[in-house]
Amino acid sequence: MDEIRVRLPIRLGQFVKLASLADSGAQARELIEDGEITVNDAVETHRGHRLADGDVVALDGITVRVRATDD
Repeated sequence: MDEIRVRLPIRLGQFVKLASLADSGAQARELIEDGEITVNDAVETHRGHRLADGDVVALDGITVRVRATDD
């Protein structure tokens, strides 16, 4: 599982794009609204969902863990 270091707070839509799970913000929005993205094994359909340190975001078997950074 990959880990992506981010400055918190970060919203799901931003993270999906940053983690390269989507090529664009529009694609990220579609994936989220269609229920294709999970956060901690639960489907999340709100792109504004705020992620926390340690959350696991997944799409089609690709999993990425959110890691908070101070810089």
